[in-house]
Order: sequence, then structure tokens, then C-alpha cells
Amino acid sequence: MKENFILLPQPRQVMLKEGNFSPTLESAILLKAENPKKLLFTAEQLANTLQNQWANHWQITTSRSLPEGRKDLVLTVDPHFQTHPQGYQILIQPEQIEILGADPQGLFYGVQTLQQMIRQSQGKRLTCLEILDWPDFPTRGQMLDISRDKVYKLETLFMLVDELASWKINQLQLYMEHTFAYQGHERVWQSASPMTPEDILKLDRYCAERFIELVPNQNSLGHMTRWLKHSAYRHLAETTDPVQTPWGYIQEEPFSLAPILPETLTFIKGLYDQLLPNFTSNQINVGCDEAFDIGTGKSKAAVEVQGKGQVYLDYLLALHSDLSRRGYSMQFWGDLILEHPELISNLPEDAIALDWGYEGDHPFEAETKRFKASGIPFYVCPGTSAWNSLGGRVSNMLENMRSAAQAGRMNGALGYLNTDWGDNGHWQQLPISYPGFAAGAAFSWCLESNIGLNLQSVLNEIIFRDMSGKIGKILVEIGEEYQRWGLKLPNSSPLFWLLQERSEALQKFYFTDLTLVRESLARLESCLDQLDGVRLNRKDAEILQNELKLTINLMVHACKRALLIYASNEKPDSKLMLYEISGLIADYQTAWLARNRIGGLANSLSRFDGLLKEYQETDEED
Repeated sequence: MKENFILLPQPRQVMLKEGNFSPTLESAILLKAENPKKLLFTAEQLANTLQNQWANHWQITTSRSLPEGRKDLVLTVDPHFQTHPQGYQILIQPEQIEILGADPQGLFYGVQTLQQMIRQSQGKRLTCLEILDWPDFPTRGQMLDISRDKVYKLETLFMLVDELASWKINQLQLYMEHTFAYQGHERVWQSASPMTPEDILKLDRYCAERFIELVPNQNSLGHMTRWLKHSAYRHLAETTDPVQTPWGYIQEEPFSLAPILPETLTFIKGLYDQLLPNFTSNQINVGCDEAFDIGTGKSKAAVEVQGKGQVYLDYLLALHSDLSRRGYSMQFWGDLILEHPELISNLPEDAIALDWGYEGDHPFEAETKRFKASGIPFYVCPGTSAWNSLGGRVSNMLENMRSAAQAGRMNGALGYLNTDWGDNGHWQQLPISYPGFAAGAAFSWCLESNIGLNLQSVLNEIIFRDMSGKIGKILVEIGEEYQRWGLKLPNSSPLFWLLQERSEALQKFYFTDLTLVRESLARLESCLDQLDGVRLNRKDAEILQNELKLTINLMVHACKRALLIYASNEKPDSKLMLYEISGLIADYQTAWLARNRIGGLANSLSRFDGLLKEYQETDEED
């Protein structure tokens, strides 16, 4: 594009024209719609951007009789100008700018694109052009994990909603296990700083103004340890015995609800009774993923007779029946039903399967074909690859998100739900998730025009507004360290495990080329030096820089620990390592409390305990 506009997402069609638009001293925003009140929030947002960037005041009006010679901005809703819902057109002409929306939502998205251009304009001038745009996926969502262990402050969520809406995301889910303040269940959430009904009501309203549907998300089968570890709920557990997991470790505490117990359904219905009235959405994500222990306890006899798939399906159908009675549509994670593809056709026609997978080579194409063949509506659900990583896994994330979009488009997915998980203490800082947020927004809107996404430029210009132009390179650089040691680990980075595992457990990562570790150390220290020069034009600039500094310092410490464990000489001093990690833990607490509630912090910090103990033991031996 002329003037090198960086847009997120990049529009579908851009046609440059002759001339420029420059506003007059007195200009107006004219609203043209059957109900102009529905455009007021959008118009006010645009007026604020114009005021901040171009300084002159813009009056919002519905009057058709405007003074002669004045250059104005016209916002029009016309359902007949194109057949694509959420579509828009921008016409920048010398005499005026017009944005047409197929509906108020489409108009809002046109304004988001124009605002990005205005922020990058040189002076009070825009090149004349025409943009025609609409989305590939009707639903473009972002899921945030608020259960392992991080619960965002409400102001953090408001900030994220503003950003997501500006990138044309229109669904938000907060993944919950135990982090809603359910009355009568205080013992479960009392240390978690949960979302309250008032929090959800405020967030729901905030989202709705920005055309984002806030969808309730309450896991309803597996991942229920936070409940089942309490004596009052243990009778609902599938089993209280230790169980081998598919991930190679023993699950000591109960994990899943017993799907065959009538009491389980009564319990879950009681949670829905309290949760659902706080949302205007008529959808709910019931989770029901990764229930690996089904059939090891109370459901064992039923599984032996009917099969695990049928026991699972019967439970899912019971949830669906209850939600249908309430007038809700049901979303559910599709992993368990994919293990029993012969049962997919027995799913209700209105239940939305969420096809998730987080590796670059995840078989989205094969899985989405199964759902398409059965006529079951579905979303594709990639992830930011930020969790279990410290600095992210950028190449993996891009491959994962592109393949999800390609398979989803090919096989008719209704939506694209990007996920940002918080496994093992939610150690990734918020800026590490932003590359994934950006890529998900780009690929879910229009894959064709965004497949060559210039991630560094988008991070510099749109996300962080870095006047130095450095932060995009830094984030991509640290986001590639996960693969530079030649260790391909599923869903994680070796640097992460170097801070979470004891030395004996890390022997599985053993390798001899410590030159690679020293090279990582040099790159990361260079990134720290570059970080001092970034200039972010954001209110939370200082917080962001502190989060990135902490992230890189933790990665540096992980490299030093690799040398401590594997090097026969040139080992770091364990006493200095103990001193260093103690300072980083203090920085971690400060960074956590800047954006998140205090609940969950102690659990997250406890993941450092093994490392601290090992350094202390080594120091005592020396």
C-alpha cells in the first residue's frame, strides 16, 4: 500500500486512487442509518481518534444540510451495498471520506481500519483509495485461560477487549474451572480472586458495545481437580486413585467428574443456574475435554458394556438437553469425540464441536473433514503457543494458525477460536501472547490477504506502537529460541522446563552441543540491550517493558542452568544463581500484580520451589 500502511488485519481488496483527503478546520461525522443511535459509539470512538491524531474537533451529526465546502466523514449503514455480513467499504476521496457497512458491525470494522490508517498518517492527510472487505469466518474468537492460575484484573480485560475489537475479533471466552464466585462453593474459589457476577455483567456490556460476544466457558467434566480435591465434592469424582495420564505422569488427585452419576448432572446444572444469567450470549462452552480417566472408576462397568465413547456421548447429550431447554447452544471441545469418529453423526445438529490442536503439523484438515461429513457445525481452534514456553514459539504458532484457517475455510468451519492457555502456572507474560493474538486476528479475517503476515511490522506499528521499530524483532527473536537447541518438545520449550524441573528429570534433554546454549545466551543478552531503546506509545509502556525484561532474564537464567547441569567446566556459580533467581521471583510478583489479581499468585510462584531447593542444596554441599 502507498504510504506503507500496516493494517491488522490486512483488508481483502485495496485500490489506490489519485489525490488526497485533508479535513477542513470545522468538520463533521455524518451518520446515515435507519437508527443512527446504533452508530453513536462507533462515531464517538472515531471522533476521539481524529481529535487525538489531527487535533481538530469533529461534530457528530445526522443533519443532511451541511455547510458548503466543508470536508466531512460519512458513516452509512446500507444492507444492500454488499451481501457479506460484517462487510464494509471505505471510500477516501478529496472531498470526503465515506465508510459503508452492510450492518452496524461492518461499519464498526471499517472504522477500525480507518483509525489504524489515521494513526499512521503523515500530517492531516490520507491518500485517496477504496477498500472492500469482509471476513472469511463469521465468528473470530479469542479464549483466555483464567484458571491456571492467572485471573486478569477487570481493567486488563477492558484493555484487551478494546484491542481485540480493533482487530475485528467478535467473540471472547474466559476459560473457567473454579474462577467464578459461585455462591455456596466458597471453599473452592476463596483463594482464587474469582470473577464475580458484577465483573461479568460489566465485561459483558463492555464487549457488546464493541460487537464482541462474551461466551460463558465452564469446564463440565475433566479438569475439575480444583473442585474434586475438596472432601465436599470427592463423591462426584470418577476416581480418587492415582491414574496414568497420556502425558507421561501420574495424576495423583481426582481429575474428572463421574459422567454416569445423576448427582454430577445436578451439580453442573447448579453451576449453570448461577453462571449463565450474567451473560447476554445464548451460547456456552461446556469444555468436556481430556477426560482421560473416564472408565477407571465409577464409570468402569458402564464403559466395559457400552464403550468409553458412548458413555461420554450420553453425558454430552444430557448437558445439551438441559441447555436446549434453557434456550442455549452448546460448544464443546472435540478431542474425545474424534477418538470415536463413528459417534460423531450422533451429535445434536446444533452442538458446535471445537476442533483444537496446537502444533504446527496438527491434522486440522483430516479432523475438519470428519465433522463436515457428518454435518456437525464446528470451529477450528489453534493457539498462541505462548504457554510452557517463557518466550513463545513463534514459527510453530504461525504454522498452527495458518493450517487451522486453511482447513477451516476448506471444510466450512463456522468459526475460528484462538486459544491462550496458562498451563503450569501461567508463566508467560502478556506481551508473549500478543504475536499469537495478532496472527489469529489476521488469519481468521482473510487468510488470502494475510497469509504473508509481516509479524514484526504489525507488532511494531499496531500492537506496541514502538517509535523505535525494535520490539517486533525482539519478540520474534526470543520467540524462536525454543527450537534453536535442536530439541523438539511438544507444546513447550526446553527453556521453560529448565526452570520447572529438577536436574534428574532434565536428563531426558541431555545433549552435548553446549555451543548452542552459549549462542542463545548471547542472543538473549543482546535482546536485553535492544530493549532499553524501545519507545512504546502506550499507556502501559512501562509495564510492557518490565514484562519483557523479566521474560528475557528468565530465559537467560534457563540457559545458565543448562550450563550448570550439562557443562563439565565453565559452570555458573550456584550461589550466584540462587541470588539471581530470587531477584527474578520478586520481579515476577511485581509483574503479576500489575495486571492480574492476587489469587493464584502463590500457586504460580510455587513452581519455582524445586529450583530454589536445588540451588540451596547445592550451595550447602559446596
